[in-house]
Amino acid sequence: MKIQEFYHGATFTLTYAVYDEGTKDAVIIDPAMDYNPNSGQFSHGYSDKIINFIKSNELKVHYVFETHAHADHLTDSAYLKSALGGKTVIGEDIKKVQEVFKDLFNMKDLQTDGSQFDVLMKDGETIKAGSLEIKAINTPGHTPACVTYQINDAIFTGDALFMEDMGTGRCDFPKGSADDLYVSIHDRLYNLPDETRVFVGHDYQPGGRELKFETTIGKSKKLNPQLKAETSREDFVKYRTTRDSELDAPKLLLPSIQVNINAGHFPEAEDNGMAYLKIPLRAK
Repeated sequence: MKIQEFYHGATFTLTYAVYDEGTKDAVIIDPAMDYNPNSGQFSHGYSDKIINFIKSNELKVHYVFETHAHADHLTDSAYLKSALGGKTVIGEDIKKVQEVFKDLFNMKDLQTDGSQFDVLMKDGETIKAGSLEIKAINTPGHTPACVTYQINDAIFTGDALFMEDMGTGRCDFPKGSADDLYVSIHDRLYNLPDETRVFVGHDYQPGGRELKFETTIGKSKKLNPQLKAETSREDFVKYRTTRDSELDAPKLLLPSIQVNINAGHFPEAEDNGMAYLKIPLRAK
């Protein structure tokens, strides 16, 4: 099994192409779209690099996986699916997220049954992509619908667990929970073998260090500044809750959610041929 990373510098996002060099079977995890919130312009230059890699290596993409409905970048899963084929996959609890944001954005036509995605995975379920086998591990906390994907000795943790010098994902989004995230990481991921490879969903390069995207469960248990193996539930929840109260909302939160709960699709164009994303207005 080979893993090729791609880094979307504008949103600090890691996307992965996981593939079998012999059989050419492949999956993609957590793609990102190029989007300028100031102009509303979008493009697919980042995804085109992934497409070029897939085609130059003659790979067959079976699935495009989302670890969750991201709040900091727009997914480009619909574009990749149209270019490469395959099916879109997300955890079945995406329905909970759709229900919350359907009301917030008054998206009257949005179905909240997850039907925008081709596959909704249950906790512990496995699916095959040719010679690859992918297992879903529910890891809620950052959002209620976060899933970690396990492929052989590697896990792809999205925004749950970051590099061992960074910490964990924030938990202040609707129905997020620091308590749930503690259980997800400490009681679930930290019970995997120490040599399990961890591939993270973002790297913010603290201190200006070089990009890093791969660690291990053993390193995380020993070094993670927010959640080590010996960290108590109470201490983690206190830290995470306090820290989250100091954070600004992600700058792409509003456009990202509207697109990502709809499997990467923009709203239908209106009678002037233009599609629009909404900005809810609330008094401070």
